[in-house]
Amino acid sequence: MAEEFVLSIDQGTTGSTVLIFDHDGSIRGRAYSEFTQHFPRPGWVEHDADEIWRVTLSVIGEALESSGISATDLNAIGITNQRETTVLWDRKTGEAVHHAIVWQDRRTAAYCDELKARGLEQKVREKTGLVIDAYFSGTKVKWMLDNVPGLRQRAENGEIAFGTIDSWLVWHLTGGKSHVTDYSNASRTLLYNIFELQWDDELLELMNIPKEILPEVKPSSCVYGHTDAGKFFGTRDIPVSGIAGDQQAALFGQACYSPGLAKNTYGTGSFVLMNTGNEAVKSRENLLTTIAWGVGDDPVEYALEGAIFITGAGVQWLRDGLGIIKTAAETEALARSLPNNEGVYFVPALAGLGAPHWDPYARGTLLGATRGTTRAHLARAVLESMCYQTRDVVEAMERDSGIHLKELRCDGGASANRFLMEFQADILGVAVEVPKISETTALGAAYLAGLATGFWESREELAEKWQLSERYAPSMGDSARNALQERWLKAVDRAKGWATDDD
Repeated sequence: MAEEFVLSIDQGTTGSTVLIFDHDGSIRGRAYSEFTQHFPRPGWVEHDADEIWRVTLSVIGEALESSGISATDLNAIGITNQRETTVLWDRKTGEAVHHAIVWQDRRTAAYCDELKARGLEQKVREKTGLVIDAYFSGTKVKWMLDNVPGLRQRAENGEIAFGTIDSWLVWHLTGGKSHVTDYSNASRTLLYNIFELQWDDELLELMNIPKEILPEVKPSSCVYGHTDAGKFFGTRDIPVSGIAGDQQAALFGQACYSPGLAKNTYGTGSFVLMNTGNEAVKSRENLLTTIAWGVGDDPVEYALEGAIFITGAGVQWLRDGLGIIKTAAETEALARSLPNNEGVYFVPALAGLGAPHWDPYARGTLLGATRGTTRAHLARAVLESMCYQTRDVVEAMERDSGIHLKELRCDGGASANRFLMEFQADILGVAVEVPKISETTALGAAYLAGLATGFWESREELAEKWQLSERYAPSMGDSARNALQERWLKAVDRAKGWATDDD
């Protein structure tokens, strides 16, 4: 019998990655391509969803070709995606009716303020586990319906489909036969009741969003449909059988299957998630209560999440915005060239501040600069800011859950930066563990897909595949780490509310 594989699409904020995994969980094929970022106004971030589909399809072909693996050898396809990014498309043509509005986009901040002023935050949190913020999909959907001429009427007529990027990709892979999403992505829309597991009529009415546009919500591990063999991958229909938002997928790929296990993924932003099992812990610390996943017919599992908007994107800004580095890897040597941060802090509120601060009007702020400040100081400050923000979230998570973290499993591209991982362990005061496969987001989507088709039998089997690559133990004393964090919090206070001065 021929060896089979699982193909995983990791559709991220700046590019699409496709990885092909064998039964051992090893990577057998890989391809990646960036796509265009659109910034039509300050604080607005958009993607061309049609371009994302074209790029993703091209990358699938490249991964198969470069690996020598045939599409007929694929057992299943899994998808993990940038989450709250919102697409509306024409059901007949399959074309997006407006650029996708990206999770980082802040255009609906004023509407969110209006909802808060009406005293609706507690009601929304009790249903969705989320705070009212422009980050989530619901207000983005409302904006498009309100601002694209004729779109609301077309939506009410059933001509328009809404989805996060997972829904968009599944729609196209299945030739328009499946309009679906999974529990984890639905839980990020501000429209889904995560306790009753259904779209919430009251929230839909509040935002004036017609139910006709919504996808069907299914478990994260199940067969959603099959690829259209007439269009892609030869003559075989391949099951699309795993979906999870990128951070939940990383939690799954990190084998954090027991309550209290936590991970941090360093991507465009950073996202700390702690598994809380079948219990949804309601946060008192401005964290998010979210659905981790649903596997088949098993009860859904929940997580606490701290969403940090800008981490890797800060390094990208150093490269593309300021031009002071050519590659992200340069930041490690620059940071190590200094004995310490010499009092220079950078608050990377380039898209506002996420958990636990939640200030859409905060802006990027550099403090402590002198005539002696160099690009090394700025590079170090950007790396350190990732770690300070993570500690803010972890401490809030510990207060909410009553669980003190024993270690933090870390992944994503920046986990290869040894300075970053060492400083993260120091500022947290607990060990940081990096697995051998750092692409845990794609791995988690593959695992979910393979569980649905029987390619893998159980989570116990998957947990045994997790392997440690590097373990970073803290070496900094409590007084030093606390002094650094206190100075950081002082810098955060200076960054808050800045954009309101320009209103």
